[in-house]
Amino acid sequence: MSALKDQIGQAVDRLGDELETLSRRIHDHPELGYQEVQAAAWLSEFLERQGFKVERGLAGVETAFRGTLETGAGPTIAVLCEYDALPQIGHACGHNVIATAGVGAGAGLAALRDKLPRGRVQVIGTPAEEGGGGKCKLIAGGVFEGVDAAMMVHGFDRWLGHSDLLGIVRVGFEFTGKAAHASADPWAGVNALDAAVQTYTNVAMLRQQVRPDARIHGIITHGGAAPNIIPEFAAALFYVRARSIDYMWDLYTRVLACAEGAARAAGCELKIVEHRETSYEPMKKNAALLDAFRANLARFGVTESPEITDRLGSSDIGNVSQVIPAIQPMVKIAPDGTPIHSRAFEAAAVSPLAREGMLISAKTMAMTVCDLLADPSLVKRAQDEFRGAR
Repeated sequence: MSALKDQIGQAVDRLGDELETLSRRIHDHPELGYQEVQAAAWLSEFLERQGFKVERGLAGVETAFRGTLETGAGPTIAVLCEYDALPQIGHACGHNVIATAGVGAGAGLAALRDKLPRGRVQVIGTPAEEGGGGKCKLIAGGVFEGVDAAMMVHGFDRWLGHSDLLGIVRVGFEFTGKAAHASADPWAGVNALDAAVQTYTNVAMLRQQVRPDARIHGIITHGGAAPNIIPEFAAALFYVRARSIDYMWDLYTRVLACAEGAARAAGCELKIVEHRETSYEPMKKNAALLDAFRANLARFGVTESPEITDRLGSSDIGNVSQVIPAIQPMVKIAPDGTPIHSRAFEAAAVSPLAREGMLISAKTMAMTVCDLLADPSLVKRAQDEFRGAR
């Protein structure tokens, strides 16, 4: 098994330049969620060249795909890719690295397909992680039915086997008032922007009363047409996060009350735009999968940092972890202290450090998939832990 893993690592290294080129290509052509037409095509074409059978438009999602490599009857293990970018700041979340690490892991396994243990390897392209809930749609479409375990990695400023994720739900508010001349006849208008600003203020005051592991943040997305017109329409978008899904929904109800009170005070009509179908779940930890990943990561002399509790985000991989055993280790692709979703992180995502992290994580995932294919007891331990068996 050790010799096979060495060969898998060598196969990934041979593809290193091609993988880095692909990573830079995705990075230099950022596409928002559900618009990742180029990235999905480039990744699918790469997998096909490695011998994967690729399905496009998975579960009715145009930019989702699944590459499958069959080696016989056995477990089905999935490696997940993300490749959507952020508005204005591009790949400041390093999804170009996530994507190429995922297909790189698949390529390393495909190169040794005749020597692999029996089973099925899937590389699944999951669009729109940045708020669009691509994995939520794939779960609803049955994509993860029959998958025994899944894994992916995420870029960070350090190596972490596991990081908790907060649940998140998004909500939009649209306020409708009445336009009037802001100087000549302001009393004839109903100011929708006042309602939006008051909602923001209400939420700001609510933050003092929430638990330390919860987050509420938002923006005013529309504030009027011109200063001399009383705004007849205004809109805001808020994210509500918490480690406990029940507490998240409790806070969500309180944020709704913030908007309802503000609309009533301003005399505006309020429309609540809910996004419940793309709410994200917290991450369900799986020690069996993490231990296997860490054992393979140790082959590369990586020093893992202690788990953190004060820099937590949210992702729809949390939803996957609630339906099957899944992990998302964090990979160092940026210098220590580089904030994620920053322009510095966007630049780091195509640095030599990013290439190193991408190749190490691709090899580590491929080796972990190999362990799962070879050892049914490891798959069983992961599933027993997921189901709460002792």
